[in-house]
Amino acid sequence: MHEELLKALSVITEEEQKILGGRKEIDQRLYTEKKDMVIDSKKLLQKGKLIQVRPHTRFVHFPKHTHNYIEVIYMCQGSTTHIINGRKVVLEEGDLLFLNQNAVQEIFPAGKDDIAVNFIVLPEFLDTAFAMMGAEENQLREFLLGALSGRDGETPWMYFHVSDILPVQNLVENLVWTIFYDSSNKRSSTQITMGLLFLQLLDYMDKMETGGSKYDTEITVAVLNYVNEHYRNGTLSELAAQTGNDVYWLSREIRRRMGKTYKELLREKRMQQAAYLLAASRLPVTDIIESVGYDNTSYFYRKFREKYGMSPKEYRMAMCK
Repeated sequence: MHEELLKALSVITEEEQKILGGRKEIDQRLYTEKKDMVIDSKKLLQKGKLIQVRPHTRFVHFPKHTHNYIEVIYMCQGSTTHIINGRKVVLEEGDLLFLNQNAVQEIFPAGKDDIAVNFIVLPEFLDTAFAMMGAEENQLREFLLGALSGRDGETPWMYFHVSDILPVQNLVENLVWTIFYDSSNKRSSTQITMGLLFLQLLDYMDKMETGGSKYDTEITVAVLNYVNEHYRNGTLSELAAQTGNDVYWLSREIRRRMGKTYKELLREKRMQQAAYLLAASRLPVTDIIESVGYDNTSYFYRKFREKYGMSPKEYRMAMCK
């Protein structure tokens, strides 16, 4: 890793100073308000952001926890020891660990020279990577599917020994640099770079460790693909016809498998696309509202604020700083 970046990631943080000063455990309030130790993305991500990187907190034990986001850990230097779904995993320099929302993780204390970065990734950030993967079944695609649906998948976590694979190392370092230093045009470039990373990792499946349970993916894949392609004017009836299923049965299955209704999935995708257009284009807000499938401006403004905590205009200004 570039010396300047590694030096910046090695700085002792305020949280670590308190631990070195005598604090014996993590300050749970920094990570979640919940007692069941579900690490909350809202504690770690700025409003409107889909991805962030932060140095892994050293010198302290992290008790068993899950996340309401996807976590990717890259070992820049040294090593860290994790227990994931009951299995011991030791990350060495250059290794990559992917965890979906349902993976149960415990982390043993890291030393001063054990430098890792955590990517905090909201599921919708991985839409581009999922689209780039194509239709071929593989464990990387299964991981993305489980992450996007928020359900246990066949591959809830993946561990790659890729320290000697230069293209993978370059892509990861590019991601860390771009996000850590808040480079311009960050969202588009990082989504594509993440997709390229997944495509590169397909060539090194022999270097992967994983664990999980069986998962029927056919309907979930069809739903996600349909929503991604037809978010503007897609209907549940059309989706049911395309998949050869009864509309009422499909409606129940979507909710059971994905924890959301079809309308909720459609609304989420529309909001994601609107947010992307606000950040990546100068289109008027009224044109964006129409392009994502809404004809009720007041409804759109209300739902956008509910999701992002700010108006479309405020979001655009925040993203263009």
